[in-house]
Amino acid sequence: MTASLLSVMFTAVISQNIVLAQYQGICPFLGVSKKMSSAAGMGFAVIFVMAVSSVFCWLVYNFVLLPLGIDYLYTMAFILVIASLVQMLEMAIKRLSPTLYSALGVYLPLITTNCAILGTANSAIVFSSYDFVYTFCVSVATGVGFLLAICLLAGVRLKTDRADIPKCFRGFPITLVTAAIMALAFAGFSGILAG
Repeated sequence: MTASLLSVMFTAVISQNIVLAQYQGICPFLGVSKKMSSAAGMGFAVIFVMAVSSVFCWLVYNFVLLPLGIDYLYTMAFILVIASLVQMLEMAIKRLSPTLYSALGVYLPLITTNCAILGTANSAIVFSSYDFVYTFCVSVATGVGFLLAICLLAGVRLKTDRADIPKCFRGFPITLVTAAIMALAFAGFSGILAG
């Protein structure tokens, strides 16, 4: 089980990266990657929310939806769980640590609408039928993959902002080209693992 779990986690981080292979979470990936600090803040917030929300979604799916025979409502239930969790998390952080709230305050509302969070819960719980431990570990690994991708893009954007790039490619166009090249590189990892 340990080797299998490590393989699944490595796959979630590298070869099936949520952003660069599955193309989920593109909006925050492109929009929040202008500075390394904001990219890292968003990445860590995504890891936390993805792990906690997947655990709660797993519990709701297995102990509420399946026993009642209403498992076809999983998408709506997961959205409600994620939105509620993010809202409660935001209120708790605001009350317990105003400093942390000011650092993450901007990122938490964005996470509610991040399709990578919902996509991870859907794929781990419904489509792959992982147990509780696998769901948690895959969710953390998927969040780490998001953090890796967004920090890599932020690092490259720091370089491209200072580089002499043709005028028509400056700004968002070079970011799209960079993201495409990163996706190709991560696709190469997929070939290594398969072969």
